[in-house]
Amino acid sequence: MKRHLLYTLIFTLCYLYPTLSEQKTLNYSIKKVVIDAGHGGKDHGCSGKKSREKKITLDIALKLGQRIKKYTKGVKVIYTRSRDVFVPLHKRAAIANRNNADLFISIHCNASPTHPRAYGTETYVMGVDKSAENLAVARRENSVILLEGSNYQKHYDGYDVNSTESNIVFSLYQNAYLEQSIQLANLIEKQFKYKSKRKSRGVKQESFLVLYKTAMPSVLIEAGFLSNRKDEKYLLSDMGQRITASAIFQAFRKYKEMLEGRAFWMPQHLEQEMFEEAGIETACH
Repeated sequence: MKRHLLYTLIFTLCYLYPTLSEQKTLNYSIKKVVIDAGHGGKDHGCSGKKSREKKITLDIALKLGQRIKKYTKGVKVIYTRSRDVFVPLHKRAAIANRNNADLFISIHCNASPTHPRAYGTETYVMGVDKSAENLAVARRENSVILLEGSNYQKHYDGYDVNSTESNIVFSLYQNAYLEQSIQLANLIEKQFKYKSKRKSRGVKQESFLVLYKTAMPSVLIEAGFLSNRKDEKYLLSDMGQRITASAIFQAFRKYKEMLEGRAFWMPQHLEQEMFEEAGIETACH
């Protein structure tokens, strides 16, 4: 298993490195964004007293996609799911790769049954983090592969959901895009903290299966804790979901400006409409 993982890793990095170099030298622009609503169908994800993760992530994903399509000219939005269906983790990455996406944004909700006071947002990139808390989050999100059947390992190069070694090895796959992923993750958490007035728990690294095979900058957002009464109420509300989607959109907007080296332009009437929509968009300006 170790030798197979090593060979696969070397091949992956050799394949991805030229792509990254080309991005730095060519007139690069973001043209396709994949938005991944976590869980779905038979996979309910986390649960709160009144909520299910799969429903909230889909609502936020659709609201984010609507903003990108409406306010960003020339960017195509692709959803891994747009309704309540089960999509295996490996197929989510395959959707992004097959469409030659420039960015992958996966939306989730957190939970900590043993610490119901825990609250706030976190944004993850692929990487090594040995903290017990972060590893627990990765194992919980990755455990969905068990719903794919007894032969799930064939889709994940022998990954063992209960193996710490597997988590560390797989975290190396996204190194080619780590810098850009961290840039986007930082922008997202800043929007949550300073504009949306949420508690930001920061940018973290962990080995999420939904990220490791994506051949582009990728992030996984934990939008709040469904095990926390206030966070759950916020994420269940239409306003909370819209502010969350707007914060992610504004981070995407700034990331696009940084990567392309030019200011994000929008017609004045659309700019005004965006910040006045329902009286909440100004929270993310």
